[in-house]
Amino acid sequence: MKNGKLRHPFEPIIDKESEILILGTFPSIKSFETDFYYGHPRNQFWDILSIIFNDKKPDTVNEKIDFVKKHKIALWDAICECMREKGNSRDDNLKEIKPCPLENLLKNYQNIKKVAVTSRLAENVIKKHFKNSPFSILHSPVYLPSPSPLNARINLNEKAEKWKKLLQLM
Repeated sequence: MKNGKLRHPFEPIIDKESEILILGTFPSIKSFETDFYYGHPRNQFWDILSIIFNDKKPDTVNEKIDFVKKHKIALWDAICECMREKGNSRDDNLKEIKPCPLENLLKNYQNIKKVAVTSRLAENVIKKHFKNSPFSILHSPVYLPSPSPLNARINLNEKAEKWKKLLQLM
């Protein structure tokens, strides 16, 4: 998993009903192992969404896909290719970054009304690589507080409230 060019292992989760595209940075080592987005058991992504939508937290990959589609959420990441310098999933270990083809995705799914990111690196990658994009929603993605267990500055319920407000789901 370390010291080699890594390619994003997952397809975007999106359909013609999706309205909000949530972008992470790049799958964690644990996500590679579990073969799906936000796979680390301490990552709060699925907890936050279940609180926001007052819905049962999904467990299996199929339940997670059904969950996001039910709530008109699309998932992908900002980075599709990179090097991981050290044997951990921290964003500051990601080098030689190649962004995902977000414009192609938005071209095919024009129902997306908002792009949100779950990390500052994802935000910076988008702002750097898509600053002249014809898709204005890429010019200023909504920053959601990171669901990573490393982001302990605010608790789960505070994160959920901020996400709900930022995604304008109130």
